[in-house]
Amino acid sequence: METNYWKKHPYINVGILEAGEIAFVLNGTFCHDGQTVAGEQTVKCRNGRIDWQGQSYEELTFAPMENEDSFTLKDVVIGIDFHWERREQQRFAGSLMIIVDKDRLVAINRVHIEDYLLSVISSEMNASSSLEFLKAAAVISRSWLLKQIENRHRHHDGNIGNDRKDTPQELVSWNDREDHLLFDVCADDHCQRYQGIQKASSPTVGQAIRETTGMVLTSDGEICDARFYKCCGGVTEEYKTCWENLRYTYLSPVRDNAPATDIPDLKTESEARKWICSSPEAFCNTQDKAILRQVLNDYDMETSDFYRWKQVYSQAEIKALIEAGTDRDLGDILDLVPLERGRSGRIYRLRIVGSRNTYTIGKELVIRRVLSTSHLYSSAFVVDKEDIQDGIPGKFILHGAGWGHGAGLCQIGAAVMGARGYSYQQILLHYYNGAEIEKAY
Repeated sequence: METNYWKKHPYINVGILEAGEIAFVLNGTFCHDGQTVAGEQTVKCRNGRIDWQGQSYEELTFAPMENEDSFTLKDVVIGIDFHWERREQQRFAGSLMIIVDKDRLVAINRVHIEDYLLSVISSEMNASSSLEFLKAAAVISRSWLLKQIENRHRHHDGNIGNDRKDTPQELVSWNDREDHLLFDVCADDHCQRYQGIQKASSPTVGQAIRETTGMVLTSDGEICDARFYKCCGGVTEEYKTCWENLRYTYLSPVRDNAPATDIPDLKTESEARKWICSSPEAFCNTQDKAILRQVLNDYDMETSDFYRWKQVYSQAEIKALIEAGTDRDLGDILDLVPLERGRSGRIYRLRIVGSRNTYTIGKELVIRRVLSTSHLYSSAFVVDKEDIQDGIPGKFILHGAGWGHGAGLCQIGAAVMGARGYSYQQILLHYYNGAEIEKAY
């Protein structure tokens, strides 16, 4: 890709909402096909086309006439498939595009990269965060975004590897952002939270964006795929345990404390149990609510445990979860056996032993989805069984560590580092081994 690509193309397309009918408000004066439009609007999908004001269209674009003009989308779903899923009314800068995809309407926001980041940083974490933490967040969000778009322009299929399996005995799979074909990124946690300009009002966030404009993480001359998540649980994870079987040095394990100490061998069951059932020192091992609010928005704060957590299931509950998540009736669930763990203790191959059959699942996100009605906090857990009668456990207790996939930057740990006076450069180079910070545009 040419080196000045982003100077020529500083705008991105963000998928916001998909529905059969979309209601929105044009706040200010917008232009559509040479005509000015304002106020309340509704579009519907009819026969594979867009019905708006009594006419039929293949697509619609509403461009703001002034920089301060915005549009409001109603009933935007956030937290899709998570325990806090809900609908919001959200306001956006930039242009609104409506297209049709498989008899559904898709609302897309075309927005400048730096304006997008202004909202992402405020949506992903609280605007009261320390300046250095916000700068670190800006650099990784920008890096991740530009890397995904570069891959798309290069027609790169991120799912390269030979470790996918889908047989009667085993399912090993993963999901990544290449699922989006109609726009660059989505607005939800699948990519990066982007919840409009009502979340982008902090002067500190604006300062963090301005002072890092165009700054990205690089490794071997390439922009880093800078992954991040809520809490590592004390050790970060390798890329390959979450996605395809590739190794990126900047996404290799890190012990989340200072001074740095050796990483225990959490790939073994005895060490994993010892680690998960204790509370070792780490940046992300904190109960400081002021720091946690920097990362966790109101609906995230509904979760009180994340560094170490516990989930209890009855036999009936875990049997129902596994049958729904795998579409298989394995009978009574007798055991959950970790077959492979990553360096953080996260399981990426798990054998489910039933009274009728066994089934193996992976990678980490598949495990988290199967063992929860939404998403288990992480796949770093050990299993205890209780109330065993005739070999059938009446209760499964999962003791776990961390929140999220664990590869890359630990947001809670980074927030603690920022509060302790670390610079954004120190924060980034702590979590991304061997990376460099450079200006892309």
